[in-house]
Amino acid sequence: MTETKPAGNPASPGGRTPASSGGEGAAPSGGRSAAPSGGRSAAPRLGGVPADSLLGAQVPALARRMVATFADRFPTYSALPREELAGDITRVVEGNLRVFVRTLRTGRLPASADLVEMTRSAARRAEEGVPLGAVLSAYHLGWRMGLDALVARAGPADLDAIVEVQRILLDVLQLVSAAVADAYVEEHQALHGQDQAARHEVLSALLDGQDPREAARRAGVRPAPAYAVLTLALGAHPDETDSGVSSSVAARRKLRRIQAEIDHHGRDRALHALNAHGGTALLPVDDPETALADGWERLTRLVARISDRAGTAVHAGVAATAAASVADAARQSADILEIVRITGRAPGAYRITDVLLDYQLSRPGPARTHLAGLLAVLDGHPVLLETLRAYVASQFSRRRAAPLLHVHPNTVDYRLRRVAVLTGLDPTCPGDLPQLRAALVAHDFTPS
Repeated sequence: MTETKPAGNPASPGGRTPASSGGEGAAPSGGRSAAPSGGRSAAPRLGGVPADSLLGAQVPALARRMVATFADRFPTYSALPREELAGDITRVVEGNLRVFVRTLRTGRLPASADLVEMTRSAARRAEEGVPLGAVLSAYHLGWRMGLDALVARAGPADLDAIVEVQRILLDVLQLVSAAVADAYVEEHQALHGQDQAARHEVLSALLDGQDPREAARRAGVRPAPAYAVLTLALGAHPDETDSGVSSSVAARRKLRRIQAEIDHHGRDRALHALNAHGGTALLPVDDPETALADGWERLTRLVARISDRAGTAVHAGVAATAAASVADAARQSADILEIVRITGRAPGAYRITDVLLDYQLSRPGPARTHLAGLLAVLDGHPVLLETLRAYVASQFSRRRAAPLLHVHPNTVDYRLRRVAVLTGLDPTCPGDLPQLRAALVAHDFTPS
């Protein structure tokens, strides 16, 4: 069966076809003009009465009964204003029923124009926050009530007519469900995009050190008194490198799961700007000092959940501060993340107390310059530098470093002896290890 999408409505915002009151459970409107039963010219008869006449006589009362049933069965509908249920939604249900009556009479599915009211209704439900599942459930329940009303007077001799009515109903329901879902999703995405853009304004204001209150008012969010600032580095999900899978689709799926986890943790007050490789997230907290002390375990669990849901390694630099100092905290969290990644630390969350020495060694100054100079001679020996990094990352164990380098431990020994000869610092001498490690950090953070 060919699906026909609703025609656009020039009067709707952005050129979208709005959705009409819910298509709420009643009559179909599609856009196919072929006869659903192979060109039938007369309406099926039930109890000796044409189906269109039988249903047409019940339209006003049936529409009211349908809407009352929606409100009784679906909490999201019962929460709508009574005047909306009794007015707009009942009017649309009644109009939909009359479209179905015409379909039964002519044997031809509704034209595109007949879908406009239903799609406008679906868009309004999206704007009101009624779940799509409830909207579609109302349609299906309405169809069933309409079918019950039609077959109530049928007898054993009407079996063929009942089968034909059901076939028509299913044909039209397919068209209606597709059109309503399309209109709902389009409106929901537009609204979500506007919300995300407004929230991004708040995030940008905070990261720029500006007052976020005006942007927050437009976004409909309340700025937190303080934030935990996470700078994230995301590894690639295996699907992103699988030649048989669309890498862009895999990256978007990964990103959506991460965003959902952050939003859930922040109770929809979190702010984030992320891409497939990483980004920044602000999580509301009451007290920045508590967030990195008593609340630290909660943040580390969040990063672990993000890694689990993303299906990849996640490194996070974390700082916390009052809202007015978010810009400084963001710079600090980015510095922490850089240290974590350059020094080869395991995935996870890190705060400044976890990298204190390396953080200080990475700051520009004469001491860093002098320390970096101790290893300058190794710049022409990249294999020796790689070996030294693996040795330090392995807590000065040649046996643990060897698998990282894919070589025999004896090869590690040989290379470390070469480091000692070239630098004058012996990696196997406990007295030289602190200075050697500090020199490696300074070297890696000194621009070449």
